[in-house]
Amino acid sequence: SLDVSANTALTSLDCYINQLTSLDVSTNTALTILHCNNNQLTSLDVSNNTALTRLMAYSNQLTSLDVSSNTALTQLNCNSNQLTSLNVSSNTALTSLECRSNELTSLDVSSNTSLTGLHCWNNQLTALDVSSNTSLTGLYCYNNELTSLDVSSNTALTLLNCYNNELTSLDVSNNTALTYLRCDANQLTSLDISNNTALTGLECY
Repeated sequence: SLDVSANTALTSLDCYINQLTSLDVSTNTALTILHCNNNQLTSLDVSNNTALTRLMAYSNQLTSLDVSSNTALTQLNCNSNQLTSLNVSSNTALTSLECRSNELTSLDVSSNTSLTGLHCWNNQLTALDVSSNTSLTGLYCYNNELTSLDVSSNTALTLLNCYNNELTSLDVSNNTALTYLRCDANQLTSLDISNNTALTGLECY
């Protein structure tokens, strides 16, 4: 266990790679950075931590995570948990979102217009709308169940990995900044990369 209730001036807390089953940070309202990854947390209440800019809670046993009060967050990593849903509509400052290896069936990132990196692979997503995420440079959405993916608005993309989905088509004609594209293990019958002259890596076998 770790008792930080008396340490109300804490701005940064690193307690990762332990065997914590619970963590109470309700009195630590000055926290801007919390690294509690690689523990055995089944729940995490950060509703009082409204100053948080970075939350690393990956590799735990979380079944839910409420970040609606954490409007200052720029980095959120909740990879490798047991999340079935994730609401990031209040987190409009996010530049990096990593939520891979969960049990998400949907993900709404329409409010996260500052995102530059989105890692949502290894979930059960059937749809993903990234039309509002025009700052994205890296999109990793492989190992899902996507039947379509529209990246026409994501002209800043340099890395796109949509491997192992159920895509029947993929239009990357607007993505002229792409340097790496992986789209194999889909149901594509054709792929036009004539506009993607910056490509240095391509996997579409």
